[in-house]
Amino acid sequence: MKPNRFSPGWSAFLLLATTLIAAETPGPADRMFAEYFRQETARVNAATFAGVNTLRDWTDHRVQYREQLFEMLGLSPRPEKTDLHPTITGREEQPDFVVEKLHFQSLPGLYVTADLYVPKNQPRRMPAILYVCGHASAREGGVSFGNKTGYQHHGVWFAKHGYVCLIIDTIQLGELEGLHHGTRRFGMYWWNSRGYTPAGVEAWNGIRALDYLQSRPEVDGAKIGMTGRSGGGAYSWYTAALDERVKVVVPVAGITDLHNHVIDGTVKGHCDCMFMVNTYRWDYAKLAALIAPRPLLLANSDKDTIFPLDGVLRIHHELTRIYALYQASDKLGLLITEGPHKDTQDLQVPTFRWFNRWLKGEETLIRDAAEKVFTPKQLSVFPVGGQPADQRTTKIHDTFVPMAAPVIPSDVAAWQQQRASWMQALREKSFGGWPASEEPLQLARRDAAPGAETWEFTTQGPVRLPFTVTRPTGGATVERVYLHIVERDEPASPELRNAAIVRFASRGLGPTASSLDPADQNEVRRRYMLLGQTVDGMRVWDIRRAVAALRTSELFGNKPIHVVGYGQQAINALYASLFIDGLAGVELVKPPASHMTGPDYLSVLRFLDVPQAAAMAAERQPLKLTSSNPDDWAWTTKTAQRLGWPAERLQW
Repeated sequence: MKPNRFSPGWSAFLLLATTLIAAETPGPADRMFAEYFRQETARVNAATFAGVNTLRDWTDHRVQYREQLFEMLGLSPRPEKTDLHPTITGREEQPDFVVEKLHFQSLPGLYVTADLYVPKNQPRRMPAILYVCGHASAREGGVSFGNKTGYQHHGVWFAKHGYVCLIIDTIQLGELEGLHHGTRRFGMYWWNSRGYTPAGVEAWNGIRALDYLQSRPEVDGAKIGMTGRSGGGAYSWYTAALDERVKVVVPVAGITDLHNHVIDGTVKGHCDCMFMVNTYRWDYAKLAALIAPRPLLLANSDKDTIFPLDGVLRIHHELTRIYALYQASDKLGLLITEGPHKDTQDLQVPTFRWFNRWLKGEETLIRDAAEKVFTPKQLSVFPVGGQPADQRTTKIHDTFVPMAAPVIPSDVAAWQQQRASWMQALREKSFGGWPASEEPLQLARRDAAPGAETWEFTTQGPVRLPFTVTRPTGGATVERVYLHIVERDEPASPELRNAAIVRFASRGLGPTASSLDPADQNEVRRRYMLLGQTVDGMRVWDIRRAVAALRTSELFGNKPIHVVGYGQQAINALYASLFIDGLAGVELVKPPASHMTGPDYLSVLRFLDVPQAAAMAAERQPLKLTSSNPDDWAWTTKTAQRLGWPAERLQW
């Protein structure tokens, strides 16, 4: 049983949290989608530990789960562990420790700037702490000194108490300033299509930082702990879940569940670095459970608005089950302190005690606070203007996850094998968030205006979508149907002899468009990825369902259906045609030729791009490309020619 009530005060907090979505959704369509998100979140949560009743139930799948996490972070297949090229650029001396300012390359050109705090006069190898940073900005005159300087007090404390501590910059707010805000601020939804998240870069940099720590002669490589706050808390979860060299973990304010992110809307407070590309539809308790049975202190403050306490408590409740299965309940701790989302001393001191207990076997009384002793400039790795010319940290999102580069199939057998592989990847990865089965359409006629009818059907759960039907004038018999997939201002569909014209806008477009302001609409769109979907991926599902509605006896039965898509929706229509049998034809009007500029589906660019999908569609039914540059579709046309398809399969 999950905890859901705590006290009268907490009841008020939970009521406020659960009304955030409603406060943002004044329109009927927005309320419909708020209910959709509630249902999908509950479905994902229910599946997270379904069937886990014994330790074997968990351990039999643990390796698989870790591989899934590598994939969802863009780390499958694993990047090569190339030479780190560690370089020390300066030192700062204190009476009892020294700080080495250094950088290493986690991949060629992916520079990680760091400060290493090393105690003086230690006769033996010491335990080490990898400290990963939250979003602390340290700038002067337009120069970033890195967020590692904002968290220096942690390194100082650890070094004074017998630990080697490596504090590494993140790519956002580091000395080499990369990007964490692709979808949140800049509309870079191709990150979803690439299967890219900056959380993957931060996890990889953490893994390579462990490699560096183990290379240091001062470090006992079997005694490494990891901690960080906010973003650093999140990277502690990801890195420790992937790499068991981390023996003790204290993530501070770095995790909550999908209920908070999706239903309560805390996603609005987070950049993309907090999230994996949720291909396998996990709630975050599964990520947390991959750390078990290692010592783990889950730390949070009680007034943290972006990591609300109710979600933290739900995750802790799930973790108690997993640790109990390992008979390791003593290694799971929960620290709740008073305060906001801030690096408070109340959070710091128990963190230090946790590491002392599990890495040093001590229960020493903490008598001193963590204090800063350096200016940010003192801890900067690169001199002003001294950044390496070969760095690609600032643009790592362009290259971190490679795109597929499909070759023209050599023959029919090669094509059939490739096509089958792509279709499997689309079903399991890009569209894995589709419903497992089709529910009743509940088709209903809403009204019949002069010359047009409006019908409505259920596409998924609470989501009902309308379409309009224009029949031939004069009562002529309908011999074929043209389904136009529209977005907003496409021209009126021409009347065709003996043809019914259907205009349909998928979810979030046309009649079900949001009434929120653009910023809030963007946050709604971001919620889909957290649930293992994208809004465009679900629009592909909607088109499939619209065709099913047209094929019912109430409408057109077995009449031939032609699908016509416009602009961005042309690509959604294209992919829908891959999952619909028996279409009479597909026409794409002004379609984008790549997912880099077109609709986003999870990780699709790791397998194929739009021209390859067009080839698969052209094999199934005639495909017409209207107002499109033929050069953009060279892969499609060359494949059709090599495989000897009839000319009418691909038209311009």
